[in-house]
Amino acid sequence: MSAHGPPPPAAPSGRPDHLLEPARTRTGLALLHHEGSGSPCDVRLKLTREVLTIQKQDVVCVRGSSHGAHDSPSPSSPAADAPQYEKRWLDTLSVPLSMARISRCKAGTGKCRSGAFQVLAVDGVRTGVLQFHTARESADWLRAVSATISDLTLESMKMVNEGCSPCDQVVHMGWVRERLEGTSSRETFRSKFLALKGSLLYVFSTAPVSTLDWVRAEKTYNLCEVLFKLHKLWLADDGWLHEACHLGPPGFAPQRPFSFSVLVGHGQSRVFSVDLGSELAAWERSFQRATFKEVQRSRSKTYTCSWQGEMLCFTVDFALGFTCSDSKTKNVLWRFKFSQLKGSSDDGNARVKLLFQHPDTKQIEVKELEFPDLTAVLHCVHAFLAAKVASVDPAFMDSQSFARKSASAER
Repeated sequence: MSAHGPPPPAAPSGRPDHLLEPARTRTGLALLHHEGSGSPCDVRLKLTREVLTIQKQDVVCVRGSSHGAHDSPSPSSPAADAPQYEKRWLDTLSVPLSMARISRCKAGTGKCRSGAFQVLAVDGVRTGVLQFHTARESADWLRAVSATISDLTLESMKMVNEGCSPCDQVVHMGWVRERLEGTSSRETFRSKFLALKGSLLYVFSTAPVSTLDWVRAEKTYNLCEVLFKLHKLWLADDGWLHEACHLGPPGFAPQRPFSFSVLVGHGQSRVFSVDLGSELAAWERSFQRATFKEVQRSRSKTYTCSWQGEMLCFTVDFALGFTCSDSKTKNVLWRFKFSQLKGSSDDGNARVKLLFQHPDTKQIEVKELEFPDLTAVLHCVHAFLAAKVASVDPAFMDSQSFARKSASAER
């Protein structure tokens, strides 16, 4: 069985082949399951650059009259008007793929289906669970549908960015699943739409499809104060496990194929997962890029802090490094370059010790400060240090990317 269907008919003279059928049209067979219903049925899938269509086979009259009430065959040709029937694939459901999402998980759980997935449109229309005959077909279709959705998302990003200032551009956006902690409900995962736009990470419950939707985010975080953390990837004997679905022995289905955390203020974190290594690589790369752009744009961040009863201002500056000043007089108490920071430690609550080295004497000087939200400050320091290194060594970000090692073999 071919996942791409039969070849298109030959083009008429003078007409290019690519005008007969969209170049990215893809067809194939699958089993369609509707959760809570009876037996699955055979369907034919047709994927174009904007829509995934489900077709079911039916018998249609292709010639003559199926009723025969008004036309009688002539004596010389008794079967001239006899109806003729053929089995054909007829469209039964079309799912628009702009801002759509793919789900391999069983409803409300983190358990992945083996060789199956469903597609959900932004307006709530869903395909039902599509089961494929082989693991390879499932992986191929998952990649193809995901790539189509990604292309359409990129087009949506371009449209949004046309109406935004250069400092408020969308760097990346898309659907993820969030693991819910401490819930009494049976639901352990929930779909979220994330966007890296301007200085903020946006978290939505529904995809933003209009300009007004961007002010209705469930939550926003300053990119300089969040930390992207890649979770350990599953490994095979030969290194990275490259299969898009983490295909393995029969029945093998890891709980969270590709996961990452976003560490935010006050020590909190949110855990998200995606289905493909290429998606994880895109999020990792995009977080690095968006944070770097925000550091370059803002140039500095200042936080109020205290030490021994004195109210102080602690500034992280892309050009100058670290500066501490009196909050009332604005007098600079001390200043060190990024390169002078040799270590740090904190109590996990509010207090941090920063270890700076004097270039001439090589002596270490310890500075202690207390912050209302220590986590946000530490993440900001990390963001500025990473951006400083990246500005000197453009290959730094590539050397720090682990997800791409897995994603590269998907292509």
